[in-house]
Order: sequence, then C-alpha cells, then structure tokens
Amino acid sequence: MTKKQLNESVAHLINKGFDKPEIGIVLGTGLGKLVDEISDPIEAHYNHIPFFPLATVEFHTGKLVFGTIEERKVVVMQGRFHLYEGYDFLDITYPIRVMHMLGIKQLFISNAAGAINLDFKKGDIMLIEDHINLQGGSPLAFKNVSEFGERFTDMSEPYNLDMRKKLEKIALDQNISLQKGVYASVVGPQLETKAEYRMLKILGADAVGMSTVPEVIVANHLGLPIVAVSVLTDECDPDNLKPVEIAEIIAIAEDTEPKMVRLFRELIKLL
Repeated sequence: MTKKQLNESVAHLINKGFDKPEIGIVLGTGLGKLVDEISDPIEAHYNHIPFFPLATVEFHTGKLVFGTIEERKVVVMQGRFHLYEGYDFLDITYPIRVMHMLGIKQLFISNAAGAINLDFKKGDIMLIEDHINLQGGSPLAFKNVSEFGERFTDMSEPYNLDMRKKLEKIALDQNISLQKGVYASVVGPQLETKAEYRMLKILGADAVGMSTVPEVIVANHLGLPIVAVSVLTDECDPDNLKPVEIAEIIAIAEDTEPKMVRLFRELIKLL
C-alpha cells in the first residue's frame, strides 16, 4: 500500500461525486439495508475503484454508496473484506483509509456475531465496549506504517465513549434492548468448537465474529472515533451446541437489522 494508490482511489471516488462525507459506515453480514435509507445515492462498485480489493463472499454486495442520511453526508461500505477470503490486513483495512482521506470524521461499524455470554440471545444487539484480537496479526505491522501515522497506536479506549453513551441513550429512548460487551475476532471461516467457545468465555469475550477488529485498529491509527455494534445471530452454548446454518444466521441478522438502522439513524442526527 502506498499513498499514491490511496490518492488514485480517492480521486476516482471524488470524480464520481463522493463529496466530503462526514460519517463512514461499515455494514456486516446480513446488514446491508441501511443503504435504502440514503438519499440521492451514488454507487461505486469495488471492482471499479482503483486498488480496491474485491468482495468474494456471495452475501456481501461489494460497493461504496455515498449520499445523505438525516441531512448528513455518509459513505457506506456495503460488503466488507475478511481474512477468511484470503485477503491480508492491508486489503481489509484499505477502504477505511480511503474513507478517511475522503473526509469522514466518525466511523460506524456493524457485524453479525455469535453470543458467548449466555445472558444474551439471538436477535439481540450488542454495543462493543472492547475487543480481543485473535486474528494472529495487525494491520499496522508493515514497513512504512510510520508514513501513515504513529506506529505504536494506543488502544486503551478503542471505541469512542461519547458515541457509546449517545447510542445507549438512543436505545433507551427507542425502547431497543442494547447489550454491552467484549467482541472477540477470530480468523474463520469455520465456526468454533465447544472447547473454543469455553476458551473464549474464559478470556472474557461476550461475542465472537470474524471481522471488525482490523478496521477498528486502523481507525484508531487514523484518530477516527468509532462506534460498533454486533447483531447476535446465534447462541454459543458449548453444553447445548447445535449445528449452525449460515442461512439462519443471515435471516436473524436481517430480522434484527431495522433496530440497528434506527440506532444508527438517530446517532447520525446527534453528531
């Protein structure tokens, strides 16, 4: 990754009409319908953006969408990238750097995850307060990282406290149940064994997924405030574990999505 590559990606998007977005949004598995809320949308498919990776997962759409929500300019990633697709950490986080260069001041992230905390149920939304990186690497571990920011990035509060408090109040006002907890990010694509779920619980994870943490690390590297939520699509009880169908995970995410859209819309109003 070079600054020249980033500049070419950004120039392409500006040329398409991506005009100084204020908020960047990353949509997770089964959570793509927020783009329906965008007024006057402009789309840029990943395969047309110079140096952008291509989405390979069939239920990830693979495009950036620019427009307005609640009179604020947004740029939305409909489809993200994962280690399990064969990408490296620089590929996965390249769009975050592009959105930052376009001008975003805040970043919203969503994902679908499994509930490790057995007090949480499928269909719940969890506000991520902290995370555990179990992906075996870092998106900042490359030679010329210092050209893009401080190599030794602080992660003492990776998720913005002010935005988290705002989202909690919105959930209360909207009568949306909002859990809070720690997200563990693993490589995937296989789901976890019973022993792995027990390990994750011991480590202090409340939910587990295969994304988000690389993007959060890079956003912190760039000084971008972040808020992130997990839609909990399955219950990871090692003592009563049943096979999980990916179609069911996506269906639960889609059923819960309207609540997440409401939370994000209301938060956009307040920023």
